Amino acid sequence: MIRRTRPVAGAIALLAALTAGIAFPAGAAADEPRGDHAPKVDLVLDVSGSMRAKDIDGQSRMAAAKQAFNEVLDATPEDVRLGIRTLGADYPGDDREEGCKDTAQLYPVGPLDRTEAKTAVATLVPTGWTPIGPALLQAADDLDGGDGSKRIVLISDGEDTCAPLDPCEVAREIAAKGIGLTIDTLGLVPSAKLSRQLSCIAEATGGTYTSIEHQDELTDRVNELVDRAAEPVVTPVAVEGAASCDTAPELRSGLYTDRQEFGQQRWYRVDLPAGQELRASVSVAADRAVRPDYGILMRAVTLRGREIVRGEATGNGRTDVLSTGLRHPKPELDDDSDEPSTETVCLGVTTSFSADAGVKTTPGLPLELTVDVVDGPDNASDVASFGLGRGWWLLGALIVTGFLAGLVWGWLSRWRVAVWRTN
Repeated sequence: MIRRTRPVAGAIALLAALTAGIAFPAGAAADEPRGDHAPKVDLVLDVSGSMRAKDIDGQSRMAAAKQAFNEVLDATPEDVRLGIRTLGADYPGDDREEGCKDTAQLYPVGPLDRTEAKTAVATLVPTGWTPIGPALLQAADDLDGGDGSKRIVLISDGEDTCAPLDPCEVAREIAAKGIGLTIDTLGLVPSAKLSRQLSCIAEATGGTYTSIEHQDELTDRVNELVDRAAEPVVTPVAVEGAASCDTAPELRSGLYTDRQEFGQQRWYRVDLPAGQELRASVSVAADRAVRPDYGILMRAVTLRGREIVRGEATGNGRTDVLSTGLRHPKPELDDDSDEPSTETVCLGVTTSFSADAGVKTTPGLPLELTVDVVDGPDNASDVASFGLGRGWWLLGALIVTGFLAGLVWGWLSRWRVAVWRTN
């Protein structure tokens, strides 16, 4: 009986699929970027001999990278065109000229066949040199064409061995072409020299640098960067903060970049219209060697200098980016008006980074500021800057109720004891 019903069910499913295809021919493909508009990502992996080192969660760096790549390939969004390029994977000899040519496209940038890509990754064996500069030049060509977002994710455990082709200069040349290509870099168990080089490469194109010491960190970060490629591109607006709120630039909702000197305070102004609330965050990247135990403070202050709310964070030298944020509810109602007035909020950003002698402190550390002015809650008094709002009334009522209940219970207990003794 089951065998007889399967052809009927199959025919019904086929008919439904054909009907759906006829009824919605354009809708199925409308949600996916096609052709020239699809985002592109090229994962560039260091397969040099040093990737044999077993210092990532008890396994080799190569094994950790393979495991991370398999998980990333499973999670890659369908609309992302992804490729994989290697450096140092094929030439095992000592000829420097040949070693510095050793970069190849392991999997071409395009629609992803997950099984084929995983099979290609499984064949990799740590082999040769570390030609980062030549690999970046070739990766830029891999991503050529189209007007979608373009991103290179470079993963390496050692600095370039093919100077004088400086990979930092290569990154600057790529940025100067104006093709909108971003390079993000990840350093596996990095040294100070590798961190400086990878930071320079990333900064040249507006990308990010991340130090990696565990396999799950590598997986999470690469996944995040691949997902980011599929998001709408937002170009930060360069802005220069002032030494005081009086002369600070006025900001609206958006993404901004600035540079902040060590231990400096920068001010920005935001007008908060009636019925709106402010949400702001700031990130500062340590793109050079800094001393541990640093911090960042963001404050929302009135024009008269009264602090409204603050956000702060501290670092211990193990993180490359330090972030914090704050939220300020919409303005309260004026005493003589039925409508809240526009409020000017001063945003102050203070950092406590310091550097050893010999470390350049100029230009300042890169700072990214996000400002979002959005609709506030229906009743401004429902939300207070300390987060409890009218919850204080409920808390007070509960305290009083508990106190009275305790008194009544104590009186009843004494009365019962007195009655028992009398009897």
